[in-house]
Amino acid sequence: MTGSGPDGDAGRPIVLAMTGASGAPYALRLLRVLCGSGRTVHLAISPSGAHVMREETGVAPSQSASRFDPAVFGDLGPGRVVFHHHADFTAGIASGSFPTGGMVVCPCSMSTLASIAHGVTTNLITRAADVHLKERRKLILVPREMPLNLIQIENMAAVTRAGAVVMPAMPGWYHGPTSLDDLVDFVVARICDQLGVGNDLIRRWGYGPPPGGPED
Repeated sequence: MTGSGPDGDAGRPIVLAMTGASGAPYALRLLRVLCGSGRTVHLAISPSGAHVMREETGVAPSQSASRFDPAVFGDLGPGRVVFHHHADFTAGIASGSFPTGGMVVCPCSMSTLASIAHGVTTNLITRAADVHLKERRKLILVPREMPLNLIQIENMAAVTRAGAVVMPAMPGWYHGPTSLDDLVDFVVARICDQLGVGNDLIRRWGYGPPPGGPED
């Protein structure tokens, strides 16, 4: 038995930014789940993020494209993707007047984390993140780096104090994973929960017996 996470307002788009840290499978799966839920996703990919995506998943998004090419990512479901060049400060998501249901930086590089922590907005991704903080909207950062040095830990503390949610890509095991996809889904499910996007990606604690456990 699985349990659905919370389901929020499906009318507002989600901003998804992919930066140059390892963990591209999380981002690709999140994009597909959000689109599968019918959400509009505003997507921005840094040059390093595109490189990592290509190396880790075989998906090769173009940084020179002026619009989203759905053929690159395959079937994404009923949702709509609006692609933004990472340097386009004229994009709607660069303004607080553009309504969103939240933003996720997945994966979040340590460089991007540092920029957000210190209010440095040198590209659309860090600008959009800064907007979400100032507008008191949900901002989720998904770092994968480990081990961490004190500077990185303090940057995580700084963005948390500013209102962001730091969600390291640390999958749990209590849902009985049997594949790498199951581990990816655990992290993606928890991100979706934070966004208020209902999902049945994982077996949830308290919903039925634990995997392999007795029925009563």
